[in-house]
Order: sequence, then C-alpha cells, then structure tokens
Amino acid sequence: MRLNGIPGTYEGLHRNIMRESSGNPLAINNWDINAINGTPSKGLLQVIDPTFRAYWVSGTPNDPFHPVANIVAAANYAADRYGSIDNVFGPY
Repeated sequence: MRLNGIPGTYEGLHRNIMRESSGNPLAINNWDINAINGTPSKGLLQVIDPTFRAYWVSGTPNDPFHPVANIVAAANYAADRYGSIDNVFGPY
C-alpha cells in the first residue's frame, strides 16, 4: 500500500476486516442490496466487482477473493472516499 500511496494502518484494516468478513477471505454476501442487484460483496473487505475493478492495484492478482488484492483495492477505495481505511467505522 505504501508503494502506491494508499494510507492505512494494520488497526484500521483489521477492524474493518473483522466487521466485514470475520477474517474469511472467501466471504460473499448474498443477501444485501448489492447481491439483489447482481453484484455481491466479496472477500475480506466485502468489495463489489465494479469497485474492485476500479480500485484494483497493478501487481496484485486480479481476483477479489485474493486477500492482498482485496485489501489493497478496498483500502484504495476507502482512501479515495474517506481519506483512509482508518476513517471507516461502519459499512462503506
């Protein structure tokens, strides 16, 4: 993340991972509005495919279930929207 200028700390990542997926990299949300609309949230930080594609970071696998790719894409999105994953205290 640092190499790509994406802010965030272990504490911010851990807090959000535990809330979003309980640490399961294969978690998928099949019940919320995103799932109803055909784009379920996936992975450690529960990123939908369009968000993953928009915030995916080159050099990581192009797979929303890959832990590193999911974390970096989600943290990149959170940085763009909230300034840092550290500023996210609820579903984003």
